[in-house]
Amino acid sequence: MQRAESPGMARPVVLVVDDTPEALRFLTTTIEQAGMTVLIAIDGLAALDLLKKITPDLILMDAVMPNLDGFETTRRIKAQPAFQHLPIIFMTGLTEPDQVVRGLTAGGIDFVSKPIVIDELLARIRVHLNTARVAHGSHLALDMSGRPALAVDGAGEPLWLTPAASAMLERLFPGWSCASARLPEPFLGALRALQASAPTPGARVSVAAGDRTLEAGLLRTTAADQWVFRLAERHEGEDKATLAAQHGLTSREAEVLLWISRGKQNREVSAILEISPRTVNKHLEQIFEKMGVENRASATAIAVATLTR
Repeated sequence: MQRAESPGMARPVVLVVDDTPEALRFLTTTIEQAGMTVLIAIDGLAALDLLKKITPDLILMDAVMPNLDGFETTRRIKAQPAFQHLPIIFMTGLTEPDQVVRGLTAGGIDFVSKPIVIDELLARIRVHLNTARVAHGSHLALDMSGRPALAVDGAGEPLWLTPAASAMLERLFPGWSCASARLPEPFLGALRALQASAPTPGARVSVAAGDRTLEAGLLRTTAADQWVFRLAERHEGEDKATLAAQHGLTSREAEVLLWISRGKQNREVSAILEISPRTVNKHLEQIFEKMGVENRASATAIAVATLTR
């Protein structure tokens, strides 16, 4: 069942926490076919570690897992102010009232019973995603006030800019003023092109500005059709060095991860770096192991978060 993308809305990011490989495969396929991006964690500890690097839009949490069950994992997540808005839906075969109460008390917002009914699961996900976006979007501009960030509408027209973003754009594009009704070219054209591609949170676009590069990373879209971007200035080679240092990667592994994070497929990376596709796969295996993730989407999300801090 393919979800139709709404104009101006990016693909939601759903973190699935489950220790069963079969369940992970089923949920990943189902949710991705519905037009969402899936991150996976094989237990509660892996989920907590992943949340240090990237914030999804919603979490599907298995209640019964070894080491750290879903109830305790949820309590630890909700104990952090940054995740108060994050909706967590429990998945469990435990349908007794006391187990439902336990999950809601821990911070869960809803329950779905196993075996999963696909239509019911997707309906619940969409309802809670919409509710969370409305609530969270109203606070986002204030949360970003000290950082270089801006929001545009679906046509790329500016809705608000933080003081740090205005100062950065004025420095990089001489002659442009924050009093202007439009963003500077070619930055505006680059943002519009990115919006037209139905990007997911974490997607980035880069624009040359003299001897610097302006980079805009998509944080999220809101129900009010605000596309919120964080801005950064880069020098050539800076991203690769940052990834290598933050995640213990070799120079070549950092290059592979960088291009993967920019949406390139393995064959494209192979051509860009002039190495075989098999070598790209081997590098990805090492990258996944060093970063403690299970799939490409998780590695990409963490890389993007690293480069947009």
